[in-house]
Amino acid sequence: MVKGWVFSTFLVVFLVFAAPCGAFYLPGSYMHTYRQGEEIGAKVNSLTSIETELPFSYYSLPYCRPKDGIKKSAENLGELLMGDQIDNSPYRFHVNVNESLYLCTTNPLDEADVKLLKQRSRDLYQVNMILDNLPVMRFTEQNGMTIQWTGYPVGYIPEGTSDVYIINHLKFKVLVHKYEGGKVKVVGTGEGMEVISETDSDANSGFEIVGFEVVPCSVKRDPKAMSKLKMYVKVDPVNCPVELEKFQLIKEKEQITFTYEVEFVNSDIRWPSRWDAYLKMEGSKIHWFSIMNSLMVILFLAGIVFVIFLRTVRRDLTRYEELDKEAQAQMNEELSGWKLVVGDVFREPASSKLLCVMIGDGVQILGMAIVTIFFAAFGFMSPASRGMLLTGMIVLYMLLGIVAGYAAVRLWRTLKGTSEGWRSVSWSTACFFPGIVFIVLTVLNFMLWTRNSTGALPISLFFGLLSLWFCVSVPLTLLGGFFGTRAEPIEFPVRTNQIPREIPAKKYSWLFILGAGTLPFGTLFIELFFILSSIWLGRFYYVFGFLLVVLLLLVVVCAEVSVVLTYMHLCAEDWRWWWKAFFASGTVALYVFLYSINYLVFDLRSLSGPVSAMLYIGYSFIVSLAIMLATGTVGFLTSFSFVHYLFSSVKID
Repeated sequence: MVKGWVFSTFLVVFLVFAAPCGAFYLPGSYMHTYRQGEEIGAKVNSLTSIETELPFSYYSLPYCRPKDGIKKSAENLGELLMGDQIDNSPYRFHVNVNESLYLCTTNPLDEADVKLLKQRSRDLYQVNMILDNLPVMRFTEQNGMTIQWTGYPVGYIPEGTSDVYIINHLKFKVLVHKYEGGKVKVVGTGEGMEVISETDSDANSGFEIVGFEVVPCSVKRDPKAMSKLKMYVKVDPVNCPVELEKFQLIKEKEQITFTYEVEFVNSDIRWPSRWDAYLKMEGSKIHWFSIMNSLMVILFLAGIVFVIFLRTVRRDLTRYEELDKEAQAQMNEELSGWKLVVGDVFREPASSKLLCVMIGDGVQILGMAIVTIFFAAFGFMSPASRGMLLTGMIVLYMLLGIVAGYAAVRLWRTLKGTSEGWRSVSWSTACFFPGIVFIVLTVLNFMLWTRNSTGALPISLFFGLLSLWFCVSVPLTLLGGFFGTRAEPIEFPVRTNQIPREIPAKKYSWLFILGAGTLPFGTLFIELFFILSSIWLGRFYYVFGFLLVVLLLLVVVCAEVSVVLTYMHLCAEDWRWWWKAFFASGTVALYVFLYSINYLVFDLRSLSGPVSAMLYIGYSFIVSLAIMLATGTVGFLTSFSFVHYLFSSVKID
């Protein structure tokens, strides 16, 4: 029965994610060759801006529309959550044919159109176009440097003027590589490849699209003459004007003519390398510096842990075990330190249920992060597969609910000595972190709905995510909790006294814990800068190899910091180490959140509006909470293993 239920759960995951989202179709994952003159259409994604971070539909502006109407492309879960809305466009090309074509002339602009176009231009909105799954690129010169951008601006605002000019003429350059094709093919197969025949190389040859660039222009044309033309009628190519009087001004009752030209250029770039232009790794020395800095911190902390284990702990244990029982009792009266909390060190902590829930969620998040980044580092989640990274993270998180339930309930059994209440623990584990995320996203989604942004989740997807949560994630967590009740609880090596030992008054205990978070933060803050820049400044992030190394170093630093802090508290005769071990490494999340606010104030100065700021703070809070649960879990489990090993070496009646 359990096996059938598990199979049904995986079937639900497949039907919800794989079938509608095309999980077996990874965009850009296979090569497509085009014939000479074959027609191919460009697609348009949502309009985006680094100033507002609110995506809007391309057709929310008065642009030309396709002859056969607007058709939305199938999008996976990750694309929908990121606010992508990919539609067809009227821009079409004939492979390896240079053309200059007319699209359309708009109706006279009314006040609403003018206001919207000017607002989108002032907010630096970009038009994102896609051809054969390649985003369009443009290049600008600034201070003698060539800067690469994805997309092109909606409008242009010259310095020293309040006039806004629309981009209405696009000069495309499509880079193509001639593919010669193979000279043999398999005609038939039996037990092996038996029949092989020669083929005409021209039959399999074609052109691969390996680059997509654009030069945006604003060109004023005669609307009366142009409006008489039909769509795709050839027009004379133009050079981008430099005089403002030749630009197309945005004003009421003005008709705007849209045209474009395309040039196909042969390139030596091969199809597997066509994404290299987008994924150029800049600042590699900084990444290596970050890793070396982390290694120095690890070596420093490893030295401290080495001293604790080989000098202090082992020396104390040796002396303690060499004494007889009377001498041990006398020694306990005379000495202080971790040896005096033998009878209290495994006393149940305050809010033990919450601790179990947070550890379960932490295991789930940590497992999702490691597996996702591991596969991304080996190229299984290419940016060509748009949205698949986020989709993979969500699927992994749901499936790892079984691990979260197991970890939470087994820890609960260890602390309580009984399985009673495991359903409540499992339910809380399944709802704690997702519940907080759901509340935050609901508030943010409501803000996006009020702005008619494509970043707002559709109602159908909103309830679909709720269904996945309660129909897949929650049952898997309960199943993991059930397995946790069948697992043997971890036996404590020493007995717990009935009366708690008094803890000496100590000051600044939590200050040490807050300060401990700076060490793990030091291992990741440089990589954090690149991640924030990729998310909020519209850049590609694909140095997952560095990120995997940094993640592993972060885990090691968190473990070492927590062990050192736990040992210090035990030496201070403070047996309440459970929560302190968790927060010794978990406080790195506080510094991540503060750094995110610092990034908002000093690096995202262009971000405007309260809605944009709330989106940024809300997403930063969710990420910081996830980091706290994951790093806190690492610290707690390491400290638990350390304390268990330490006191299992003590001989006591």
